[in-house]
Amino acid sequence: MRHFILLFLAFLSAVITQAETSAEPSSPPNILWIVVEDMSPHFSCYGETAIATPHVDELAAEGVQFTNAVVTAPVCSAARSAMITGMYQTTIGSHNHRSSRGAHKIYLPEPVRPLPEYFREAGYYCTNRKKTDYNFIWDKSLYDGTDWKERKPGQPFFHQEQLKGGKLRSPQGQIQKLMELVGPTVSPSEVKLPPYYPDHPIIRQDWADYLSAALYTDHQVGEIIRDLESEGVLENTYIFFISDHGISHARGKQFCYDEGIRIPFIVRGPGLERGSLRDESIIHIDMAATSLAFAGIQIPDHMQSMDLFSSSYESRPFVVSARDRCDETVDRIRSVRTQKYKYIRNYHPERPYLQPNRYKDAKEIIKVIRQLDDQNRLTDEQKLITAQTRPVEELYNLQTDPWELQDLSQNPQYKSILEKMRSSLDEWIAETKDQGQALEADSVYDLEMAWNNDDKKDRPDQLRILQRNIAKMKKWKAEGK
Repeated sequence: MRHFILLFLAFLSAVITQAETSAEPSSPPNILWIVVEDMSPHFSCYGETAIATPHVDELAAEGVQFTNAVVTAPVCSAARSAMITGMYQTTIGSHNHRSSRGAHKIYLPEPVRPLPEYFREAGYYCTNRKKTDYNFIWDKSLYDGTDWKERKPGQPFFHQEQLKGGKLRSPQGQIQKLMELVGPTVSPSEVKLPPYYPDHPIIRQDWADYLSAALYTDHQVGEIIRDLESEGVLENTYIFFISDHGISHARGKQFCYDEGIRIPFIVRGPGLERGSLRDESIIHIDMAATSLAFAGIQIPDHMQSMDLFSSSYESRPFVVSARDRCDETVDRIRSVRTQKYKYIRNYHPERPYLQPNRYKDAKEIIKVIRQLDDQNRLTDEQKLITAQTRPVEELYNLQTDPWELQDLSQNPQYKSILEKMRSSLDEWIAETKDQGQALEADSVYDLEMAWNNDDKKDRPDQLRILQRNIAKMKKWKAEGK
């Protein structure tokens, strides 16, 4: 009898354990977005060898790592407008960087709504720490606060944690001070620069500071994970780790080369396959639909975002990124990226790549590149970004030419690839109703620049640079450039 009772108790324990492990969570899962500024995938889990990033690596080891993720816009406000709506910024009219700040207002077209609206309606406590930067006006308050810990007991949360990332390089010396709490900074001698940048002490130091910023970002990720663990909510939280675009450098931020658009994208959470690598092409707005699906919230039919873990998921054959006006600098670039090829269309081929731009021209790295170019001390590869005109189309084989140095658009062997990529972009423009196909009206540009002028009124030197650049943009437009 005793033996029978022991067997029965063991059987009962097994049944209870199975029920506990297979049961749904007692409450809806939490959703946490960690969004890093100005940072490409320079983490050791993505192949960076100059530094070790154990906390980001652990996220990847315990979740799903996407190796071909890009942003739909290589600049923060346009990318963030897309991210929070699950829509291309070009579809919703939020494609021009730092718009809708002054007298000119942009409102989302029906039925588009920001993601926190859906979460709040589902009972979530919505918080955002430190940054929104959206190019549209929303009359209602999107967030309940800045700290998810202020929610009601048992209430699920949707939280966005914004980390400074690559912006920690400025002002000079900031990252060194922060790293005193974490560990040694990266030495310039450890840096391996991309071949399209000159090996100059200022550029080498800047890249070392950038890698130190990645180390500090990794430290912050570790703190966030420990915070979740201490509150007992880690295992019921889906964590997304991405950046808003690539490194802020000459050929990175604001451009559609991989340095500007390729980002880290990691998802960790209950039920996901640990240590999984996925190499299909995805875009950062896919975070929106995937988050809604995790929370059991219906994905709106209009949303261009895709649920990456849906049983009916089919990967995109290509992804598109778009650059439009950035601050005062008028431009329009579109790119189509597959796992193997990158197609770029330049709508202003008569203009230089490095057009006048107050923000970028203030960087010491840009000043050095311009100076070395004037002195004819750049290699052919390093002169690519300083060219005074551009081809209408560019084509690169990303597998054999990951630095995007050999333009194949004029190579007859790639004619069929070029035509296919060109057609794909034309179809995407029509299907998504790309609003960037028409430049801003002069009256709208003037209103947007009035805000920029007002924002710089206390810095007369910066105001003069801005006004000079605005005059140049108007002159070029009048000349048909």
